[in-house]
Amino acid sequence: MAALELTNISKHFGAIQAVNDVSFSLDAGEVLGLMGDNGAGKSTLVKMIAGNFRPSSGAIALAGQEIVLHKPLDARRHGIEIVHQDLALCDNLTAAANVFLGRELRRGFGPVSILDYRSMYQHAGALFRELKSETRPRDLVRQMSGGQRQAVAIARTMLSKARIVLMDEPTAAISVRQVAEVLNHIRHLRDRGIAVILISHRMPDVFSVADRVVVMRRGRKVADKPIARSSPEEVTGLITGAIEMV
Repeated sequence: MAALELTNISKHFGAIQAVNDVSFSLDAGEVLGLMGDNGAGKSTLVKMIAGNFRPSSGAIALAGQEIVLHKPLDARRHGIEIVHQDLALCDNLTAAANVFLGRELRRGFGPVSILDYRSMYQHAGALFRELKSETRPRDLVRQMSGGQRQAVAIARTMLSKARIVLMDEPTAAISVRQVAEVLNHIRHLRDRGIAVILISHRMPDVFSVADRVVVMRRGRKVADKPIARSSPEEVTGLITGAIEMV
């Protein structure tokens, strides 16, 4: 049974049809590359899965059960997490504080409690070690590289025991070494049985880590196939319209 299934999802904003009749499924432990030019409808589609937008029509199902998402908190309750392109981190806080932001651990008795920094540092450190990241729990985010920041955002999804992680351009504007680090993080999520949707313009990244690729153009899905049966040249043709549909 698919971890996520979209059936005839559409979204319009007045007269503008942003997403038109898109269907696909995603299995647990599968990485799906979602590709398309600017304005193709990728971000709108992902925002519907994340609970930011309600579909104008169509259905979203998790493990065979149809769900209705009114807000992002609903998606999180169903195990759907999103790593935004800007990462939504607090630069003035430590890595551990960002991982536990809004879910801080406390200790104490009765009405009196204090933040349990020691437990948060230990737990965050274990997550970073699992990701094989050089990120340290006490490091301030503003002093981190792009790859380390991604590790913090991904550790946050692991803390919440996510079943599906949506990643929006995670390798944009970072160095080659940091790109390799982020792609390894994605593989780690896959190996934990977490389904990943990777939005990216970077063809090598998608072909390096994804199991399947879905290509969108002008709000429609024009391809959905295993990476092994496609090529960067074909995907480029689908994105630009040189190839109509496969």
